[in-house]
Amino acid sequence: MIFELMYTKFIEKTHMPNAHKIHHIRIQRKKQVKNRPRRFVEIYIPIVIFLCIFSVFLAFVVALIQSQFHQVTESRKTDIRRIPVSVQNHFPLKPSVAIRVPILLYHYVEYVKDKRDTIRQSLDILPNTFDAQVKTLVDAGYTFLTASELADILDGKMDMPAKPVLFTFDDGHWDLYTDVLPILEKYHVKATAYIISGFIGGADFMNKDQLEEVIKSGLVEIGAHTVHHVALAGKLNPVVQYEVAQSKKQLEDSYHLSVISFAYPGGSFDQQAIDVVRASGYRTAVSTVPGIEQSQTNRLFLFRLRPGYRTGEALINYLELEKNYRPW
Repeated sequence: MIFELMYTKFIEKTHMPNAHKIHHIRIQRKKQVKNRPRRFVEIYIPIVIFLCIFSVFLAFVVALIQSQFHQVTESRKTDIRRIPVSVQNHFPLKPSVAIRVPILLYHYVEYVKDKRDTIRQSLDILPNTFDAQVKTLVDAGYTFLTASELADILDGKMDMPAKPVLFTFDDGHWDLYTDVLPILEKYHVKATAYIISGFIGGADFMNKDQLEEVIKSGLVEIGAHTVHHVALAGKLNPVVQYEVAQSKKQLEDSYHLSVISFAYPGGSFDQQAIDVVRASGYRTAVSTVPGIEQSQTNRLFLFRLRPGYRTGEALINYLELEKNYRPW
């Protein structure tokens, strides 16, 4: 009897606490299992929401950057043909005196081999046609100016010749070196080339050595055409600042020359772009707005003309008698 009582107390002291512990652990585990969904909601759902929001924000940033640095493809449809309203609102009450200076716009001067490249063909002038255009103007007594000389005329630092004309070439394609330069040297006439600084050495553009040869000729003045050929109208100010100022700096640093003129890619500009161009130290800038009268009012969006395939009398009449200039 005594032995049984002692054994019972021994069991109570040794096994029963463990039984209670086991029972307690089981209760705790049931509570943990029960609380798991709540913990999942409290911990993981906020993480998932954050990742979703971050993904949307990241996609927005990427889309914004792509839109800001989207390269414009020039064609009949993309050319800016009218002065933006935001720019017109800044016109002076008293218009400045205008001078008639035709600025001719070229992109490609070559024999296009890929007949499927319709955009290139639409922007192209055949080398023999360009030769005939230069000869026409030389024979007619025209004086070929550069952008800096036109700036001097606008500032009253240089007298305007009787028949001034500017040849301008946008982008810096390889044909400026292979096809245009020999014709300029043949007639010893000057021109201005607007170079996309970030595209030098690209597949469709002059390399550094070719551009240096063009500069050494003494016939071609270099202007800037942004770093990445970005349409500037409506862009964020830092983007415009970078494209306008950095293109000037890159060209000046690489080729040790002064860049004083700028060309808007696709003719895309607004008042902000004009303000940045002025603040960056440019003296003139050219647009794609068709016209022939240049003045202090539009010195930072000078009008230009596409000569097309006009030569001889047709070209002379276009420059001297035409009143309503068409974009193409």
